[in-house]
Amino acid sequence: MNVRALALINVAAIQRNVERLRRELKPGAGLCAVVKADGYGHGGRACARAALAGGATWLAVASAQEARRLREHAVQAPILVMGALSPDELEIALAARGDVVAWDERFVEAVAALGGGSVHVKLDTGMGRLGTRDPAQATRVAKVAAAAPGVRLAGAMTHFATADERDDPFLYEQLARFEDWVTPLREAHPRMVVHAANSAATLRDAATHFDLVRTGVAIYGLDPFGEDPAEHDLEPALELHTRVAAVKAVAVGESVGYGRRFVAPAPTRVATLPIGYGDGVRRALSDNADVLVGGERRALVGTVSMDNVTVDVRAAGAVAVGDDAVLIGRQGAERILAEELARRLGTINYEITCALLARVPREYHRDGEPLP
Repeated sequence: MNVRALALINVAAIQRNVERLRRELKPGAGLCAVVKADGYGHGGRACARAALAGGATWLAVASAQEARRLREHAVQAPILVMGALSPDELEIALAARGDVVAWDERFVEAVAALGGGSVHVKLDTGMGRLGTRDPAQATRVAKVAAAAPGVRLAGAMTHFATADERDDPFLYEQLARFEDWVTPLREAHPRMVVHAANSAATLRDAATHFDLVRTGVAIYGLDPFGEDPAEHDLEPALELHTRVAAVKAVAVGESVGYGRRFVAPAPTRVATLPIGYGDGVRRALSDNADVLVGGERRALVGTVSMDNVTVDVRAAGAVAVGDDAVLIGRQGAERILAEELARRLGTINYEITCALLARVPREYHRDGEPLP
């Protein structure tokens, strides 16, 4: 490696994950690939292209600026902008030919005032964030959208709060509320697209699929249930690599890192890796993670600093400056999943990849063949 750290993204894995998820869908349902937050840290543009190659027919983002960037890079697929939009952001989203989400009549009027666009009405069935909780209000918004000049009622949607909790019945409470509202609405507007399922709901129950599913975390090969993506035939697309920058002996009683969190209990060798929380490796992983070096797990010891971490290699074979080190991914027979790091941190796999900062370059390949 000629850089401090590198995220390797296999776009072929993303394509295959989309193909695999499409096989899960009930007949007639399409797949919307969620590429917000720069493709969950993987790179939005490259992941969008890979998802479309795998058969996705829609893309979804959170912000108007994300939609604009995709259009600037010649992405032509329909784009759903799911987030709340200010007046200026609404103008950007519509200029990028983004479909936007509404739950208030005034927002639809603003779309019409800007020359029109496609609107998806959102019913809040239990997430408690965006959307109206009132089905009658949602129906009024839909009627306004259907009648407003230049505006197209393109869709109706909701979002599940507990689909990733396999035994939680609240998914079905939300589903019933949504079906009660959307069934008469789609009879009146049969051309609109009905959608509700995220990755977890897509894998959990085909009753949530409707016309379209919105899959995010699963297309990147991350398990929406936070366990092991292999259980769902998903392939992690991202690996995080760094290199051994220094190896030194540490005598009994000598310490490593800020705060002297690690004091050698025996003669030790420590390898320093040039990656830290300035790259997205959380400080809470101090003394709380493994790193793959030489095909074996090595304990991360001491405090994660902004630019470096240290690992105990006393039990290793020959470890030399320049050796590859893997924080997420495979090396030899061993692997470290984003889900493992998430469990150590008490968080979710989404946050692990989204936390990778811009200082870590992304390099794209297709099953090992670099992309031009």
